Amino acid sequence: MSPDNLVIFLNEKYLNLETYKNNGQAIQTPVWFVIENGIIYVVTPSTTGKVKRLNHNKNVRIVPSDLKGNPKGDWIAATAYFANESESEQAIKLRKKKYGLMARLVNICVYRKGIPTVIGINV
Repeated sequence: MSPDNLVIFLNEKYLNLETYKNNGQAIQTPVWFVIENGIIYVVTPSTTGKVKRLNHNKNVRIVPSDLKGNPKGDWIAATAYFANESESEQAIKLRKKKYGLMARLVNICVYRKGIPTVIGINV
């Protein structure tokens, strides 16, 4: 992701992640995220629909948003992938730092719903 594309995300808490079902239907989900080395990372349980949809189609769109997913700018086309172990560990640490106590509480729920999966997003 180029630095120009990252600027719109720097002071944001949420982004809306659009993934696609097998039939092409778009599903939008507001999520927390962190940025490291020009890549946006999203942590989610392995059992979520996002993970299932990304197993079939790595194309996504993202936009800064509020908690409810209302866009705060223009959608950006991107490609997602599942992060490796070292990327995942770093992304989880960064998420804890960015979101503090709330991240720790959410982690408790994440581990109940499945193994945490880290999604990397490149524009």
